[in-house]
Amino acid sequence: MYKTILVPLDGSELAELVLPHVEMLAKTGVEPAEVVLLRVCELARMVMGGYGEAVGQMAVLTEQAAAACKGEAEEYLAAMEKRLKEAGLKVRTVLLEGDSANEILDYATNNPVDLIAMGTHGRSGIRRWAYGSVASKVLRGIATPLLLVTPEKK
Repeated sequence: MYKTILVPLDGSELAELVLPHVEMLAKTGVEPAEVVLLRVCELARMVMGGYGEAVGQMAVLTEQAAAACKGEAEEYLAAMEKRLKEAGLKVRTVLLEGDSANEILDYATNNPVDLIAMGTHGRSGIRRWAYGSVASKVLRGIATPLLLVTPEKK
């Protein structure tokens, strides 16, 4: 049925709610689908102003933040990859840097992906406006089938 399932993860438990669904869907075909776990390091875009030492210090801080994000993301992806491989799935990981929604869209557009499966945070109203919705941006920007899993409302 599916050959490749793209699973964007942000490191949250809410994003991981999609994993049981992915496990089931990946095993539905004659051949198990490959699961691509995608994580995006999204560093705050800072406008560097000023002169001399202040600009240099900002560049060093930005590099340190990027290295920390990548290190944490690599550990997280390795743990998720191990979990899914233990469930018998074929898995690989991708780590990108940039705006989450744009990077997911770019990856899905430029690589063979049959399904994007992702969890949502279930935000609405002012919280959705303030934080944005990666899932909503992906939904509006892609023609690939999309599975969204939302948290249960209490």
